[in-house]
Order: sequence, then structure tokens, then C-alpha cells
Amino acid sequence: MLTRRDRLTLGFMAGVPTILHVALVWVTALASIALAFTTWDGIGFDSIKWVGLDNFTQLLTDNPQFWPAVEHNAIWFVVLILIPTPLGLFLAVQLDKKIRFSRVYQTAFFLPVVLSMAVIGFVWQLVYNPDTGLINSLIGANEPGHYIDWIGDPDLNLWAVLVAASWRHTGYMMILYLAGLKGVDPSLREASSLDGANEWQTFKNVIFPTLRPTNTIVLVVTIIEALRAFDLVFVFNKGAQGTELLSILVTNNIIGESSRIGYGSAIAVVLLAISLIVIIPYLIATFRKERQA
Repeated sequence: MLTRRDRLTLGFMAGVPTILHVALVWVTALASIALAFTTWDGIGFDSIKWVGLDNFTQLLTDNPQFWPAVEHNAIWFVVLILIPTPLGLFLAVQLDKKIRFSRVYQTAFFLPVVLSMAVIGFVWQLVYNPDTGLINSLIGANEPGHYIDWIGDPDLNLWAVLVAASWRHTGYMMILYLAGLKGVDPSLREASSLDGANEWQTFKNVIFPTLRPTNTIVLVVTIIEALRAFDLVFVFNKGAQGTELLSILVTNNIIGESSRIGYGSAIAVVLLAISLIVIIPYLIATFRKERQA
């Protein structure tokens, strides 16, 4: 039996995080949805005016940055799923072989994931510096008249940011796949070896099919990473000149000079709707498996 003190302690430990979660996540999310149908400059609640779907109509038809931002978010996802994800899987497979110094390699590859995106942005700014940056110094493009402006050139800056994002995402995928590989039954490898399968055949026909749950998690995580991309781009050039993203548009409209909170909330609702399209089927499948188990 719990004493009165125990109940108070448990209530405090469970109640405070719950209250903070509801206040900072659910209340703010519902408030954003409501504000998406209004105009508000953020000065006094009496200035809130209901406009219905006008914000969404203007967003879809009159905003020249919206569709490029959607395209850039889509490109972000495609690049993350095609480059760092297979590379992370490859690194996980190699480290799963219990090679020497595997712990050192895991730490080295996972280190970028531990760093904040802002720090990664500052590091890669130094790498891309047109005058003293590592890349321009290596290719001889750091002399007057031969500069390559990796951050300022609209044809290059999105891909430059994606290289930095892929550098971090590779370590994330490596850890997810390594955890999945640790759960593979060793008898499957032994049976495949007895059947005469080589290493590639064993991976393709035996190991990879068992990673289906991990692949689902990787897909969802990658989509979420692509949709919530913000820090890295904001540090690079604040989402201007070819690096527009939906999250950048939300920030610029809500806390920017214009203070169009209703319009920025409408963009946030669109971003939320896109996220739910991915998250809801994943949750349904997860709960279904748990119920069957």
C-alpha cells in the first residue's frame, strides 16, 4: 500500500511533466491551428480577426516561396533516403562483423549526431568559406576571381547544406541499423552459410528481410528529419536564396519583421498535415502489431 507521501510524490513526478507537455505541445498546437484561420499581428488579443481560409488560399496561390519550399523539403527527404541511409546501413553491416576498434568507429561516426545542428552549421560554414574554407583550398578556388560561393550561390547552397545534413544523418542511420542487426537470430546466418550462400547472398536474402521493422522506423525518422529541417539552414543563410523550407517560412512570418502570426500558423498547419499523413499510418501499424502480440 502506498502512503500519502508516496502518492503525493508520484502525483508530482507524473503531474508536472504531463502539465508541461500539455501546455507546451498540445495547447500551442491547437492554438496554432485556430490562429491559422485568423489574422493577428501579435499585439493584443483584440486584434485577432477571423478570415476563414484566406490564409491558405493566399499561401497556395500568391506566395512565391511556398512551392519552392515544399520542393526543397521533398529534395531533402530524397537525398537523405538515397545517400546517408544506404551508407549508414553499410557502416552498420561492417561494424556488426565485430572488427577491431569497432567501438572507436561507432563513436566517431555517431559523434555528429550528438552535436547540435547549429554547431554542425557553424563547422560546415568554416568548411565552405570561399576564402579560407577547406574545400576551396583543396580545389584551388580560394583565389580572387576563382571563388566558389557554396553558401551564397542559389544553384549550390541547397546541395551544400544537404551534404552537411547527410554527414550527420549517416551516423543516425548507422545506429538504427546496428541495433536492428544485433536482433537478427545468429542461426539464420549459420543456416545460410551451410546452404552455401556467400556474404552478399546471405545479406540480401536472409538478413535484410528481417530488418523490415527497422526499415519502417528509418523511413519514418527520415521523413520527420526532412520536414523539421531548420537549424542547419538557418545557421547557413536563414533560408534565403535557394534554401527555402517550410519551417523557415513559419519562423519568418511568425517572429519576423512582418509578424503575420495567422499566416505563419497556416504554414505550420500545412506542415503538420504533411507530417500526420506519414505518422498516423505508422502508429496504426504499430498499435496493430502490439494488439496482435
